Amino acid sequence: MSSIIGFIRRILTGLNPPVSVPTPESGPLNFGILGAATIAPIAIVTPAKNHEETIIYAVAARDKAKATAFAKKYDIEKAYGGPNGYQELIDDPEIDAIYNPLPNGLHYEWTMKALAAGKHVLLEKPSADTAEETRQMFDFAEKKGLVLLEAFHYRFHPAIQRVKAIIDSKELGAIKHISASLAIPKGMGPKTSDIRYNFTLGGGSLMDMGCYTLNVIRYLSSSNPTSVISAEHSIFTPVNSPASFKPNIDRGTTAMLALPNNATASLKCDLAMPLKYGFIPPMPLVNATITLEGGEIEIYNFVMPTLYHSIKVTTKDANKKIKTTVEKVYTFADGKMEGKGEAWWTTYRFQLEAFVDRIKGRTPQTWVDREDSIANMHWIEQIYAKV
Repeated sequence: MSSIIGFIRRILTGLNPPVSVPTPESGPLNFGILGAATIAPIAIVTPAKNHEETIIYAVAARDKAKATAFAKKYDIEKAYGGPNGYQELIDDPEIDAIYNPLPNGLHYEWTMKALAAGKHVLLEKPSADTAEETRQMFDFAEKKGLVLLEAFHYRFHPAIQRVKAIIDSKELGAIKHISASLAIPKGMGPKTSDIRYNFTLGGGSLMDMGCYTLNVIRYLSSSNPTSVISAEHSIFTPVNSPASFKPNIDRGTTAMLALPNNATASLKCDLAMPLKYGFIPPMPLVNATITLEGGEIEIYNFVMPTLYHSIKVTTKDANKKIKTTVEKVYTFADGKMEGKGEAWWTTYRFQLEAFVDRIKGRTPQTWVDREDSIANMHWIEQIYAKV
């Protein structure tokens, strides 16, 4: 019963957190949002309500009416729209930082424009279409003395950090294999008209969901792959597609990677897993499993752990007796680690804390640095190139 009550409390408070009213003394940062995207409320608007140093000051959309409606709904002071709306928001001298959740294919262009205007940028993943674009963005941010962060929000939550702490302690020995999956059944995922199925906008399952699976493999192993052993893509083809249709988007991808020290890794991502027997949806996959010399760690729901997650550690003693322990780490204190936060803090709220800390010159609890972002995009390209 207590777990159910805790679940309800986390969800309700996370979606409607206590409001922290910024004061002049706190020196709040004014954020502008590029695009009235579906992800924006959970990723930046709601977390900002609870941070005394942040104000969601403006939003821009191609459609001015959409921007105005979004601003009204979320009590945002300014709305920009029309063909010049994005640039007008970026040029607003009152704005300190930009949240960029635009389609992947627009990340590079508008992040570079935001940096050119002297704005810090919180950039949705994946960072860009290519590793070279990612490198150029970080080079420019460093040249301008600005903060640029790729929004791998799950990395800021204590749950995944607890898993890494267990691995890094070496109590279970060296890593032998890591598998990571993020896949949803057909009907739960995006519609066929969604930007994630649009090649020119940087769509694809590996870009959208696979970037998480690749990132968690690299993060937990503290390494980059040494090679792509194999890769297979399930190509997206809409029903009744015209003869002119070009099949160039992966609906799903699986890959096997070689890691240092003879370890391996596998990833699976899918925007629309086929229904079993044509009508039974498979269970969503949101887990990572780490096989080590002395046991196994499985984290369920590493992407959105505030909703619910579990960390299961299985070991064998000298008599081959199996021992299993299960942890739930909603706060850093739960995992005997140092860090701020409440059990209802979403991954995005933890991320915002770190982003503001870095802008304010404080040391964030953790960070996703430039080399991490560049490497993640590089290995996405290598997986695509394998086929």
